[in-house]
Amino acid sequence: MTTQRIFRSLCYLLKNVDFNFITAFQRYRLAIDFSKYKTTDSNFIERDNQSSFQLLASGFQFTKSSNFQLPASSFNCSNFQLLASSLILFLIFSISAQSQNLQTYIDEAISNSPEIQKFQLRYDISSEKVNEANWIPNTEVSAGYFVSEPETRVGAQRARFSVKQMLPWFGTITARENYASSMADADYVEVTIAKRKLALSVSQFYYQLYEIRAKQLVLDQNIELLQTYERLALTSVEVGKASAVDVLRLQIRQNELQQEKEVLTQQSKGIQAAMNSLLNRNYDKDITVVDSLDMPMEDMQLSFDSLSLNPELLKYDKLYESVTQSELLNLREAQPMFGFGLDYIPVSERTDMNMIDNGKDIVMPMFSITIPIFNNRYKSITKQNDLRQQEIQSQKDERLNMLESDLARTISQRNQARIKFNTQQKNLEQAEQAEEILIKNYETGTIDFNDVLDIQELQLKFQLQQIEALKNYYVQSAVINYLTNS
Repeated sequence: MTTQRIFRSLCYLLKNVDFNFITAFQRYRLAIDFSKYKTTDSNFIERDNQSSFQLLASGFQFTKSSNFQLPASSFNCSNFQLLASSLILFLIFSISAQSQNLQTYIDEAISNSPEIQKFQLRYDISSEKVNEANWIPNTEVSAGYFVSEPETRVGAQRARFSVKQMLPWFGTITARENYASSMADADYVEVTIAKRKLALSVSQFYYQLYEIRAKQLVLDQNIELLQTYERLALTSVEVGKASAVDVLRLQIRQNELQQEKEVLTQQSKGIQAAMNSLLNRNYDKDITVVDSLDMPMEDMQLSFDSLSLNPELLKYDKLYESVTQSELLNLREAQPMFGFGLDYIPVSERTDMNMIDNGKDIVMPMFSITIPIFNNRYKSITKQNDLRQQEIQSQKDERLNMLESDLARTISQRNQARIKFNTQQKNLEQAEQAEEILIKNYETGTIDFNDVLDIQELQLKFQLQQIEALKNYYVQSAVINYLTNS
């Protein structure tokens, strides 16, 4: 099928070349009947896993098929081979040069996204809080002057200077750092979730753009085909084998397809603007997508156990751990605090008498301890932490159920897309067989352009539905990748 489409497009490119040996109708026959022809060199075309085509050998020639012959005297295989090879290689290299793969856009979106930067800055702030946690209470310094100096045996006290430092219980600072680190870990998971959601959104827009571009290509091919039919109808009108109404119907059908193409163009602009917004660049900047996507031969094997790796669930594990660290910190803060200090009191000498230690200053080291006798606050925090952990576990269970439901639904939709794709493939093959019968009827002068239009509409319908199925398959695969962290 892909081979036929490539050479059908090639024939459309060649249709304006002045070959005196081939009519418009014969060019069309050459495209749709390509599967009936074979090359003298079996290595001429090789299909790889990516459905790309490589020209591997020199010259080829077509053998005759039933009911269709090319005048040998007018057909130059070498010239045709050279032209065909050049055009196909040009198309392949153009696609490689202009089309960007999905991962490139995802990386660009992650690098430029303000939302990701917001979550990253939030994580940076949380990480810095680990350094903030390494603190002790402020040192207390006080000074006082005695307005009325109290007299002592060794002299009058003039002033009082004090310094005191309280210290938390052993392990409190470490517990505080562990709690801050656990909160930073939870914020880091938020960064990961935001990146994966952004990647999913970019993927969805990318495949939607692919769908539109693929549909536009199909519409172009069908418009070209209708133009060929129109020329055939005009010829048939001249010889009395068709009516002018057939020509008008073909022209109307072309107008409808052109309308669909223009509508798709407008849809493409909207999706492109939305995707550029995710990439944080100008809304009208062009986005290129791959020229073709293939349906994978097999689906990726999945297990619901892989949901446990989803960052949305890991976030709850980190939050649960942060509450655990919060409780350890609470237990440390419920312990006594102790402090050390020093008082200094300058003393004036007595002038009325002379004695030992006359005017000796007073230096008084101090030790203090705070005892949390009324500790209802810490008991309440312990109970709150326990309830908070139960809440987080319930939230995780709820989210897990939702993810399992989403994964089951997504797998079902992906499988439906494959079924629809395969069904449309069979329908296309049968529609092409019907098309071949109509073309053979043209050779006997019994072609019915009503039937031609019906078959063309069916083919277009099958082609568009197949593109939609392929797009849905890749979109659902992207969702599965997000859910399973695969």
